[in-house]
Amino acid sequence: MKYDVVVVGGRVGGSVASLFASKNDLDVLMIEKRPEIGVPVQCAEATSETTFQTIGIKPSNRYICSEIYGAELHAPDGNHFRMDPPEDEMGYIVDRKVFDKSLAIESAKAGTDIMVKTTVKDLIIKDGKVKGVVAKHLGETMEIEADLVIAADGVESNVARMAGLNFRYGINDICSCVQYKMVGIDIDPGYMQFYFGNEVAPGGYVWVFPSENGVTHVGIGIRSSKETAHEYLNRFTSNLGGTPFELNIGGVPVSGPVEKTYTDGLLVVGDAAGHVDPITGGGIHLATSCAKIAGNLAGEAISSGDTSAEFLSKYEVLWKEEIGELIKRSLKYRKVLDKLNDKELNALAKFMKGRDLDSVTATSLLSLVRESPSLVRHLKDII
Repeated sequence: MKYDVVVVGGRVGGSVASLFASKNDLDVLMIEKRPEIGVPVQCAEATSETTFQTIGIKPSNRYICSEIYGAELHAPDGNHFRMDPPEDEMGYIVDRKVFDKSLAIESAKAGTDIMVKTTVKDLIIKDGKVKGVVAKHLGETMEIEADLVIAADGVESNVARMAGLNFRYGINDICSCVQYKMVGIDIDPGYMQFYFGNEVAPGGYVWVFPSENGVTHVGIGIRSSKETAHEYLNRFTSNLGGTPFELNIGGVPVSGPVEKTYTDGLLVVGDAAGHVDPITGGGIHLATSCAKIAGNLAGEAISSGDTSAEFLSKYEVLWKEEIGELIKRSLKYRKVLDKLNDKELNALAKFMKGRDLDSVTATSLLSLVRESPSLVRHLKDII
């Protein structure tokens, strides 16, 4: 069996990379280890208009659960403030089960072959270059040759490690995430809610997202905690009065991109590459951008007959131009947030209440200095 490109992983990153590789007239195979694309859900299921603009499709009512106009951030003492995105940046809560399948279907329509319940056991390496995969499909082991492999197999990325990109996430690099889907919760339908504090969600936050038909997504992401994310989430939801009917569990890398996202015959995209916003843990729009770049570059590499690391290094240059500054800035913000205690979080929320960033003046900053000198010292790192 021979393809131009084999994409490992059938979620957002894999489907978008496959879609654009197929649009470049390549023979593409996408492999997914699970029997069904889109499950289990391992995401809070929020994204933005940018995702759809990147792919070149219109949001569909089949998977759009609600439209989002902004977010409210809550401090430990109950103070909160609202943040609104740019006017042209609509947000969405999506049904990932349907959304992921829809992307895979779009890719298949463009010509991608798909194999589900297929696990990559090894890579085919020839002359030091990745030249395909050894996969097990429905009990049968097979060799699938390819000029290029794209690893979109998630945060653990066995494929990247097999290729010699030996990265390891530390305990503080991964957010442990748990989410309930619940009914019976009263929430503003147009706004996402975020709750911060060391007692609520150490090293992370709780989210409450409005979905559809009275459903609410309530989840938590934490790092470096003595208790589990599930225990923290149960404490938080015990005060909401709603009823959970679905539980989703996952891990999100929040330490920034991995050191190297390419090698001879291989590109890495999505969570596998650390293409995740370090402050929000959101990765759909970033994975989409990088996967599109990977799919298009695959077309260039195959047409030129050059899948060397030297040629593929262009991928890293391109995705850094696209999202590198955003990730770098968010990582800086996250490191500052990590330093703040609950008192400082309270002061920040009180300061921001009723303001947007454009309304911050020298006079208002002086009031913040008097309120919390220690907070201002932390903020100097990002001002």
